[in-house]
Amino acid sequence: MRKKYGVLGGGSWATALIKILLEKNKSINWYIRNEENISYLKNHNKNPNYLKSLVLDINKIILSSSIEETVKNSDVIILAIPSPFLDSELKKIKSSLTGKTIFSALKGVVPESHLIVSEHLNQVYKVPFSKIGIITGPCHAEEVALEKLSYLTVACKNQDIGESMRESLDTKFIKAKLSKDSLGVEYAAMLKNIYAIVAGISHGLGYGDNFQSVLISNSLREMREFIKTIYKIKRDINDTEYLGDLLVTSYSTFSRNRTLGNMLGKGYSLKAAISEMSMISEGYYATKNAYEIGIENKINFSIINTAYDILYRNLSAKKSIKLLADKLN
Repeated sequence: MRKKYGVLGGGSWATALIKILLEKNKSINWYIRNEENISYLKNHNKNPNYLKSLVLDINKIILSSSIEETVKNSDVIILAIPSPFLDSELKKIKSSLTGKTIFSALKGVVPESHLIVSEHLNQVYKVPFSKIGIITGPCHAEEVALEKLSYLTVACKNQDIGESMRESLDTKFIKAKLSKDSLGVEYAAMLKNIYAIVAGISHGLGYGDNFQSVLISNSLREMREFIKTIYKIKRDINDTEYLGDLLVTSYSTFSRNRTLGNMLGKGYSLKAAISEMSMISEGYYATKNAYEIGIENKINFSIINTAYDILYRNLSAKKSIKLLADKLN
């Protein structure tokens, strides 16, 4: 019996996931909190705010502004709500999440707990890790909407659950693979946003491709050491879910984290940059979490520390990147 999928969130990545899942499923439950957006979707077959050119088969989508209703009617829940708003949305669910399989398609930490999503679900909502999975890139929603060939990684401790999700995501324009390193993959997805902010700051300051290549090389090494500190298993950091995702987030003009960094490098204040962006930069919240993990483990992560200095200590982006540049090799 085919599982019933429910997607929570109304942003670009949630919209892209709906498109992907509709390739192999007769219907998908979709929670969007704004009734006006639901009405627009029903009348125009398009999301009014994100991926506006993407036409969806609305006859195969069960839309609801009730998160409780969507969760209740779904076997597998895919979280695509920006992490800063995730906990407040989950608190609306009165019924238990027990028995549900939950996949996180987020790339950040939950501000209330300073935990990555899987740990937050486990510790706060008592969802067993065996029922939690991760969906990660390298993949941008904008290219999914255009059906440009893209790659996804599904990570899950329960291989049967992971394989079922992998199969559902594997379509004519998506190649999906399975990973056992769920914790490492999720931390990599968090870290690459931080490194993308620093890459964006460097670009905004006028640093060229030569510097960027060295910065990303050092970021990959730092990512490897960070993840090894958290969860030491055998992994190849050059695999697409680590290196590939880092590259696309650091270089692509679609990357919201790179965009935030680029604005900071050009002289915007943090408040002005965030207010001008239409989407959440999850790397901002991830930076504080990663910095504190480094302090707790008494390990100096130079690039993460640089991001923290600029974002949270309000230090000069120009001076901070110059100091970082002297440490790279």
